[in-house]
Amino acid sequence: MTQAKRAVVLLSGGLDSATCLAIARDQGFDAYALSVAYGQRHTAELTASLRVAQALGAREHRLARIDLGQFGGSALTDPSIEVPEDMPADGESAGIPVTYVPARNTVMLSIAMAWAEVLGANDIFIGVNAVDYSGYPDCRPAFIQAFETMANLATRAGVEGARLRIHAPLIDLSKADIIRRGIALGVDYGITVTCYQADEAGRACGRCEACRLRAAGFAGAGVTDPTPYQLRNA
Repeated sequence: MTQAKRAVVLLSGGLDSATCLAIARDQGFDAYALSVAYGQRHTAELTASLRVAQALGAREHRLARIDLGQFGGSALTDPSIEVPEDMPADGESAGIPVTYVPARNTVMLSIAMAWAEVLGANDIFIGVNAVDYSGYPDCRPAFIQAFETMANLATRAGVEGARLRIHAPLIDLSKADIIRRGIALGVDYGITVTCYQADEAGRACGRCEACRLRAAGFAGAGVTDPTPYQLRNA
């Protein structure tokens, strides 16, 4: 029997990364899920990542730790910066919002790159999206392409001809399309956590931009929203 190809899948525990894991598995990869505790205030998503990895059949699940919170600069890592709750319902905002975490995707992809090389995996999946998103610069196709180029220059595997590929299968999909794809692949979105300020039980605030984009996605997909809310006013 032919051994399945290995892939490292970045798994936050949210809607997008869960869908990305399901896509990797559907494409025949043995998925090695990687979650990163980077100092985020919404730690309920890390608990959710355990549930998602198990439910979607990850071969292994690792939690890496890097404290980006020591630098601050983001509402997601610095408790002195409030998570905005007045973002437009359509997800469009003026400029890059304070929920942007400097270097987050660069750091997480770098850790994934290291583990992939140890595993002998030539593929990394990340659930970034450039359609229904917050305008983060590290969610754009140009960034993904540039990181892949760098990865193949910076690793032994790359320079020896085992080309590393960065997969971003959600990058040009709307949130509604992502949800439809995930449901077709059997993703239970009720076990995911997307909210920037979810409580310890994983219940969403229903007011932050992440909650608004998620709720709009379910509405657009014509699917009942399974998200548990602290206050059902999203």
